[in-house]
Amino acid sequence: MKLFFRDPATGGELLLIEQETDFDRRFFTRDQQRPYLTIAWNTGPAQKVIIDEVTYEFPAGTILPLLINQSFRFENAAAITAWQFNRDFYCIIDNDKEVSCIGFIFSSGVMFIDLDEKERQKLQALLEVFRDELEDDDDIQASMLRALLVRLIIKITRLGKKQHLHEQSLNGSKLDIIRHFNLLVEDHYKKHHQVQFYANQLNKSPKTLSNLFALYNHQSPLQVIQDRLILEAKRLFHYTDKSAKEIAQELGFEDAAHFSRFFKNQAGVSPSEFKKSLQTRA
Repeated sequence: MKLFFRDPATGGELLLIEQETDFDRRFFTRDQQRPYLTIAWNTGPAQKVIIDEVTYEFPAGTILPLLINQSFRFENAAAITAWQFNRDFYCIIDNDKEVSCIGFIFSSGVMFIDLDEKERQKLQALLEVFRDELEDDDDIQASMLRALLVRLIIKITRLGKKQHLHEQSLNGSKLDIIRHFNLLVEDHYKKHHQVQFYANQLNKSPKTLSNLFALYNHQSPLQVIQDRLILEAKRLFHYTDKSAKEIAQELGFEDAAHFSRFFKNQAGVSPSEFKKSLQTRA
């Protein structure tokens, strides 16, 4: 079942998807769908989810936020309840002060958010209100649906912070710096590969950023940039016919040799070996 709403004023779109056996999204294919952010809820038993051709365990009853540029498919799509929306319906960047989710639950990483029984019941109740509002056609439908979506995002963000952050060592202002770093990386990783650029944008020193990231997780700021580059390189190898030289140019490397060294250092194999492994799987 798919319930669809288009805001006549903005062209913004919101979808509620339930029990769809073929629900997936392949961003790089020629018939790619519109650029939606996705909030997926696994309402059934644990299953596999493949994101950009990497397989993860999707635990039962958990929430998974997904970015517009992530390709994904589910082992048991019929058990997935999902909300999808585009920028014209609700822009999380423009409304960051309201929801504080960009660069945290919506980032290039993969975050599974647990729901206990109490939270599951709350989300189920919210889902039922979504269904009702999507079936009501009146002058305030867009406002009501947008308010419900904000409530959903805030709820998931709060749960994500409780489960994935050490609040005693990482307060709101520190988290905001990390979130904005992640957002800057998403915007500039193809041109800027060094931490100094992002530190300058945030008016911080590279050392300050490193200390903050040590509180947040085990990755350094440089590794975040490099992980984003290798993720995009693998996506391009998986979903396009571009050569290693073309990918090197797209990702801002000086030459193909520099890219090849970087790829082998990060992925453990050379670009040509990686491409060959893809052909073998096919």
